[in-house]
Amino acid sequence: MADEISIVMCGVGGQGTILASRLIASAAMKKGIHVRSAETIGMAQRGGSVFTHLRLGSAIASPRIGRGKADLIIGFEPAEAVRMLPYLRQGGHVVVSSRPIMPVSASIGASSYPVEEILQYLQDHVEHLTVVDGARAEQELGTAKCLNVVLLGAAVRSGAIGLSQADIVGAIHERLPEKLHALNERALYLEG
Repeated sequence: MADEISIVMCGVGGQGTILASRLIASAAMKKGIHVRSAETIGMAQRGGSVFTHLRLGSAIASPRIGRGKADLIIGFEPAEAVRMLPYLRQGGHVVVSSRPIMPVSASIGASSYPVEEILQYLQDHVEHLTVVDGARAEQELGTAKCLNVVLLGAAVRSGAIGLSQADIVGAIHERLPEKLHALNERALYLEG
């Protein structure tokens, strides 16, 4: 692991963004890595923006990540990932789900949600991009509730998170009820 890793996680309420940040923090602390985090939940219960700044390393005093300083953005929702791009450092990684969460205005016809354009924007502006087919993951797992762990698995495989799949499995076992262990392990190892 690098001396310091700064991660921005973003999505909308109900996607498990906060749980995913806690799994990373738990795995890092188990390895003796210092962790600082700050969460902004906003209107999470109404599908509003949720984001977390998570910093791993021994010399970190503040949880806040400055613009252009994040090593990794994990985007649970494509438009939220684009919104957080100013935080990404040059050469940083983005792991994003391709599955959009439609804003209320788009679902009632007041505006559109051009997900293909949003994903193209990410491809054009991010050097190291991993797009996870969130709809396929949901279909294979039988639930959308594990997308957070699917994205963690992709982040681990990217090498940008500084932790192993075994580290995250340990955190899953520590933080989640036993009845959820097998499903979340499948989600962690799911590729695509």
